[in-house]
Amino acid sequence: MTMIPELAFLALLFALVSALLLAIVPHIGIKQGNPRLITSAWNLSYLFGIFTTLSLLGLAYCFVTDDFSVQYVAAHSNSALPRFFKIAATWGGHEGSMLFWLFSLGLWTMAFAFFSRKIDPIIASRTLSILGLLCFGFALFIVFFSNPFERLFPSPLEGRDLNPMLQDVGLIFHPPLLYFGYVGFAVNFALTLATFLSGHFDAALARWTRPWVLVSWFFLTLGIMLGAWWAYYELGWGGWWFWDPVENASLMPWLLGLGLLHSLSVSEQRGVFHYWTILFSLFAFAFSLLGTFIVRSGVLTSVHAFAMDGERGMALLMLFFLLTTCSLTLFALKVNVRPSENSAVHFSFFSKESLMLIANILVAVATASVFLGTFYPMLFSAMGWGSISVGAPYFNTIFLPLIVLALLAMIFVVSAFWKKIHRTLLRRNVLLLIPACGLAYAMIAFTIQNDETLHFQVLPFALISLAFWLLGVTLWGAWRSLSLKRWAMVIAHCGLALTVIGATMSSYFASEIGVRLSPNQSQMLNGYAFHYLGFRNELGPNYTSEVAQFEITKNGEKITALCPERRYYEVRTMNMSEVGLYWNLLGDIYIVMGDKLGAGEFSFRLHYKPFVRWLWIGATLMAFGALLSAFALRTRRAKDE
Repeated sequence: MTMIPELAFLALLFALVSALLLAIVPHIGIKQGNPRLITSAWNLSYLFGIFTTLSLLGLAYCFVTDDFSVQYVAAHSNSALPRFFKIAATWGGHEGSMLFWLFSLGLWTMAFAFFSRKIDPIIASRTLSILGLLCFGFALFIVFFSNPFERLFPSPLEGRDLNPMLQDVGLIFHPPLLYFGYVGFAVNFALTLATFLSGHFDAALARWTRPWVLVSWFFLTLGIMLGAWWAYYELGWGGWWFWDPVENASLMPWLLGLGLLHSLSVSEQRGVFHYWTILFSLFAFAFSLLGTFIVRSGVLTSVHAFAMDGERGMALLMLFFLLTTCSLTLFALKVNVRPSENSAVHFSFFSKESLMLIANILVAVATASVFLGTFYPMLFSAMGWGSISVGAPYFNTIFLPLIVLALLAMIFVVSAFWKKIHRTLLRRNVLLLIPACGLAYAMIAFTIQNDETLHFQVLPFALISLAFWLLGVTLWGAWRSLSLKRWAMVIAHCGLALTVIGATMSSYFASEIGVRLSPNQSQMLNGYAFHYLGFRNELGPNYTSEVAQFEITKNGEKITALCPERRYYEVRTMNMSEVGLYWNLLGDIYIVMGDKLGAGEFSFRLHYKPFVRWLWIGATLMAFGALLSAFALRTRRAKDE
């Protein structure tokens, strides 16, 4: 037994004190006009970041060294657990994930302190002070409600092991990326509140803010994509999005961040949409906190909600309501905040401003719809009216028309300029609809030709046609400018088009069948022959498994060999399926191994997912476009300075 847990907890206490000083001292300095107290915000920010990093490293050390005297380590690790999963287990449970959240907040606070030297020191120190208040609130929550360093006496010889669902490479990166995205919105939240107190919000501040939002949205997009990918190949359902409450919780700040990015662009270039920008800034971080409440309270049933603790959940909910109420109250009091210039801007209905306004409305409606569908069942139950389930049909019914309208707005915005629309560009872009429809029809016809159960459908045809149309007008218009900023937008919009195509094709034209197979039996699906050759037993580091062997052929030619498996984790006494997966740009072949039915005989679920890979490629392009845009803005700002 070492003193590392106590030292790590001491670092957490030092972080708590640093956060309290960061919240108070710069504010006093501004009130007194004391430059030394104002500039202390920067040093205190670095101190807080260093202490939270040391605390997290201490917890990771406890996992790597199998210190089962720490209750959190004993609950989420085992000596047989591979080392990289031990590191991932650091944030695999409630206490560790909250510490990682605090660590992320510390990194973002340090980053803001480092890059904010050239903006108004009063606004910068106020922003850091507000971030310090957030840091203090979360640090206080961890110390009193979620301490990951509590000792366990007597200490067990072995731990309970990490949840087998989390023993996956994708889950090493999925939660950290989500947290970096969630917490990144805290910077813009704090900066927005700081501008309230300073009494103005101008184009220069909007330009300075955008890179922070872009980087946060980059992390959140990658985190959601990895989570969808993990659900696709790890849960064995063959789907990638289930409208699970936690998925919805990540989607809401993602949508608000998307609206914020476009509002900031209009605020910077046209001096309008400041109220939209402010509200998006406040709600993006507020809904990030709400997502944390959903995951950690256990109030909503979810495959993600591994921690069921009402007391902790209520503490997080109180923090959410406190921040939301205070920020909205401040907004109401300061609603007369106006841009310092260009306060009166007029534009026609057919202009880029109007289309951006439509996009903002669509984002607000989509977010409100997800919020209602996620929380209405909980409210219905809390009022004693019984139980009700809101599932995929509700969300799909709401989102399909919103996606259509969003795609149309994006298509026409390419033909628009500030204040007016370019009629020549509009006519040319309308003509591109013809080849877009042709490509959509060809893609669907190619997919359904080998499966008699699939038929042509109008709705997916319309969605795919619009996506190809967006792809065409975006790429055609890209050559008007070779600037890095424009190409970042082109990449992100093309990524959205590919995402819509992949999501639509894999949802409407997938093939699947459940079968029971004995060795040397075969099954046909979508023109592919699945030959089951037999199975073998394998011993993993902390599990045993039965591995099936398949050979996949098409027209008598071997395509690949796949080995789905069924694992048994002895410590957790859980069975998990590992899918057999073969992919190319045209589709995925996907096998899920089920129960053993006899000597060598198992049940299997066979899937063919057309063009699902385009979904992951599109999401990656969207994220990369956001990062490239942040780099372009940062480079331009450096030149201006």
